[in-house]
Amino acid sequence: MSTHGDAAEGAFVRTYVLTRGRTRPRHRLDLDTVLEAGPGRAGPGQAEESSKILSLCGERRRSVTELAGRLGRPVTVVKILVSDLLDAHALDVAVTDAYAASGPGAHERPSPELLTALSVALKRRWPDAAAYPQAG
Repeated sequence: MSTHGDAAEGAFVRTYVLTRGRTRPRHRLDLDTVLEAGPGRAGPGQAEESSKILSLCGERRRSVTELAGRLGRPVTVVKILVSDLLDAHALDVAVTDAYAASGPGAHERPSPELLTALSVALKRRWPDAAAYPQAG
């Protein structure tokens, strides 16, 4: 007969096995770090979840948070698996900054006037947002 404690212990052991006992990724990855498939491949013996990560990122770019949600695994576990895949060059960190892209207008930044107008419009639409601290 299985109890809730046994199930929690089993999940912990599975997580420990997935990460090979590691508690931190080798690469700095934020929740919103976006990843895409790279030219390399996952190494032998990597977790089934690593194959799923590669499959998901092969479809389209995915954030660390989205991968964790789709896999149903803690973010830290996903970061460790992603870190392994980055080391194998099976994943790349995608460039998502619109201003880092090449092409016409790539180096243009929004004007202070545009940002001020956007701020005013957002505060008008969501007045409670004024309670949030302002960047300074």
